[in-house]
Amino acid sequence: MTFVVTEACIKCKYTDCVDVCPVDCFHEGPNFLVIDPDECIDCTLCEPECPVEAIYSEDELPEGQENFIKLNAELSQTWPVISDVKPAPEDADDWANKTGKLDLLER
Repeated sequence: MTFVVTEACIKCKYTDCVDVCPVDCFHEGPNFLVIDPDECIDCTLCEPECPVEAIYSEDELPEGQENFIKLNAELSQTWPVISDVKPAPEDADDWANKTGKLDLLER
């Protein structure tokens, strides 16, 4: 089992989660973070750190977010590892509670 970053992270990209990850399994894209399922050790440390509740165990994904399992696995193979906290985008709070953001994901 692994943890998965879901749609809520798109255009928010808070990085609080990467600071607590003991195995550096987070990867950073232009406006989204993903978790490498091959590196994630299921430690649960990242989940409570996400201020927009975008991280879930793959067994507890909200309905409609299942496609993010494959998306995390795919994008983690090409995006660079992120292990240090960075400032969130200036408009992150504006995007925090919006849904239907998949089309806004920048690869």
